[in-house]
Amino acid sequence: MSFDGVFTHAMVNELRASLLSGRISKIHQPYENEVVLVIRSQGKNHRLLLSAHPSYARIQLTEIAYQNPDTPPNFAMMLRKHLEGAILEDIQQMENDRVVHFTFTKRNELGDLQGIQLIVELMGRHSTIILLNSETGKILDAIKHVGHSQNTYRLILPGSEYITPPKQEQQNPFTATKESVFHLLSTAEELNGKYLQQQFQGLGRDTADELAYRLNENPNEKMTVWQSFWQDVADNLQPTLGLKNDKEFFAPLLFETLSEPVEYPTLSLLLDAFYGEKAEKDRVKQLGNELIRRVENEIKRNQTKLEKRQKTLKDSENAEEFRRDGELLTTFMTQVPRGAESVDLANYYDEDRMITIRLNPALTPNQNAQKYFQRYQKLKNAVKLIYKQIDEAKEELAYLESILAQLEIAGPMDIEVIKEELVASGYLKKKKSKKNRKQAPSQPETFYASDGTQILVGKNNLQNDQLTLKKARKTDIWLHAKNIPGSHVIIKDDDPTEETLLEAAELAAYFSKFRQSAQVPVDYVAVKHVHKPNGAKPGFVIYENQKTLYVTPEEATVEALRKAPQS
Repeated sequence: MSFDGVFTHAMVNELRASLLSGRISKIHQPYENEVVLVIRSQGKNHRLLLSAHPSYARIQLTEIAYQNPDTPPNFAMMLRKHLEGAILEDIQQMENDRVVHFTFTKRNELGDLQGIQLIVELMGRHSTIILLNSETGKILDAIKHVGHSQNTYRLILPGSEYITPPKQEQQNPFTATKESVFHLLSTAEELNGKYLQQQFQGLGRDTADELAYRLNENPNEKMTVWQSFWQDVADNLQPTLGLKNDKEFFAPLLFETLSEPVEYPTLSLLLDAFYGEKAEKDRVKQLGNELIRRVENEIKRNQTKLEKRQKTLKDSENAEEFRRDGELLTTFMTQVPRGAESVDLANYYDEDRMITIRLNPALTPNQNAQKYFQRYQKLKNAVKLIYKQIDEAKEELAYLESILAQLEIAGPMDIEVIKEELVASGYLKKKKSKKNRKQAPSQPETFYASDGTQILVGKNNLQNDQLTLKKARKTDIWLHAKNIPGSHVIIKDDDPTEETLLEAAELAAYFSKFRQSAQVPVDYVAVKHVHKPNGAKPGFVIYENQKTLYVTPEEATVEALRKAPQS
């Protein structure tokens, strides 16, 4: 389901019950199109997410953690200036549209109360968040600036007067009179979702289809069905996730047109479940695109380098032929015509069989002979280094591919960890921070087995090295997905139970390139059998005496292992 006017209506009611009279304590803008307000209300901190994302625009309370940028964006700074410490006085939906006004009061420098509004317009790619001075009607700032060239109807720029979006002509289903509703329902040529959307505000297609389905199921009780539906949206919510045409949809009620329904306690928890992974993947793509491009370019560069070195190695196999041709040209110099492109000579290395030697017609016979000797010498010198260079190129390719694999499975909070590694490895330049404080390196993530045993997971190759080579005891158990890029996993126990081994193996499989696969092979062995070759790239180790488990990684298991057991 889209976040339509009906769902907006229900969400506004949920937010009003939780947030009204609350005070803003913190404001963050973790991503380009999203703002998180921490509001203290009813003795609890609530995280209010306001998203103007072109695909995932919404408002909700969220329990998902977000990583904030080192330098807050300008819009976040403007929000902090005007809203930190402000009291949330009201939340109102405009008609049944996807426009919500959050009204705040805050005392200014003179101690006078001033009204500030935060307007959230949930309109697909035109979604925006606008900070407004309630008294003057002037825009203080917006998360997206819109000028004349983008919109001739209205400007969304600091200092401009706020103009509301064009109003819908249809009736508001929550306030429409019984008489007008009865007339529209009884005179419809075909009572379907499309017709209802044309007549009433704020109906997404799936909401309209559900309502039409219920009306057509009880053709003689249309008004009763109509009133019951809207009464449920107002007072009897059943936040539901279900399937329709093999696609996942969310709804404020238990829709009869959805199969395999799963109910949630609140609309916000429902949205966390629906959008959590989708939005996270989008954020990773947004945050990680630059890193992925850098790594892919480095991979291409190293592949080209490897191909050239392998060609040089192949050519070196012909080095003796170059020496032979040079000697034959020197021996039979008088038989070599000037300006010829080739010459046939008796090869005394092969029972005087005739051999054709290619020539550069611009060179003298002697110069042609010297050219062959030079090529011979160059290849002989190159072959001394080429095997080492090929190994180095292969090692660097394997390392870069492991980074790429980490980026493909990374969450938003993992991106900075991987970026840290690329800076340390010299692939990225370190940005100069205005704050001169030295940041401590990131640490491996801690999980807990069902029996309480601690399990540590490295999230980049620097963490992997630190974990395996410095943090782990020699008797701890080390795990890694077999023959594929992935995290190092350490069980802090020398004799873990079979259940703990399987849980740690699931973590190793989940944090590997084969996250989406079934029956992932995972090697495990005591840390004392794991070694790092001299000069090896970060994260690369060799090991022996391992055993192998086969597991299918499940996200639910991973999330359960993140929580410390209750003592």
